[in-house]
Amino acid sequence: MSTKDTGKTHHTTATGVAVETVKAHAGPADITLFGGCFCPFVQRVWIALEYLKIPYQVNEVDPYKKPADLLEVSPKGLVPALKLNNYNPPRALNESTVILDYLEELSLQKYVEADRHLLPELSDIYARAQARLQAHHINNSLIPAFYRYLQAQEPEKQIQHGKEFQDAIEKLVGMFEDCEKKGLRGGLWSTRSEKSGELGWADVMAAPWLFRATNVLAHYRGFVLPPSTKFKAYLDRLLSHPDVKSTCSTLELYLDSYERYAVNRPNTSQVADAINAGRALP
Repeated sequence: MSTKDTGKTHHTTATGVAVETVKAHAGPADITLFGGCFCPFVQRVWIALEYLKIPYQVNEVDPYKKPADLLEVSPKGLVPALKLNNYNPPRALNESTVILDYLEELSLQKYVEADRHLLPELSDIYARAQARLQAHHINNSLIPAFYRYLQAQEPEKQIQHGKEFQDAIEKLVGMFEDCEKKGLRGGLWSTRSEKSGELGWADVMAAPWLFRATNVLAHYRGFVLPPSTKFKAYLDRLLSHPDVKSTCSTLELYLDSYERYAVNRPNTSQVADAINAGRALP
């Protein structure tokens, strides 16, 4: 499927429901989240902050302009980044998976009363390891496959990488099902969490790209998600979860922001450059 380059570029401010979430977190807080509204790596951190009920402030930045306050907390100018204001002087964190680890630890230490955690109980070290294996698959297989598929220009490459992305989803489903058979906590996939709305580690890790598969990939590549009734039910629960929905902007924002990937426009991003060069994601 070919896409015409109309020159659309990334948005710099959230739209739709996400605007209300930005407004709700406009005041000072111990944690400042530096993020771009279009970025899925930012969204996974944003979902976690909402779900774990950790107080934070949003600072929407344009990572392509690399403002000074972003560079102070993220030397490469990449988002997401956190500024930890309760230290003197303030400290910083970047890299989404590292930030998620930090937020989970912080919730265990400081926000126990919220009784919300992404990883299984500390006592169940095997279940925690399985959740991290799922996250490893998401970061190393599913996400790169998403970008290879979106950036591919030749029809045969689109078919190849579309299958690769589909296979990555199906492997993740297999990992979920294996944990379910073993009676391990599995986030929204598990029957136990279906009614409680318990987000899991892999849910947060994968949600932004599964969401974009339903709009960006569907629009630019004609992608159709796996037909499994159980997977569709899981995806419906995931994307309708209040803490996922509250970080989502309108369709226009994503279609505009991802046109540059779909036409593989030069200098699109460090992620796009890494995919084109066959390197690991930055």
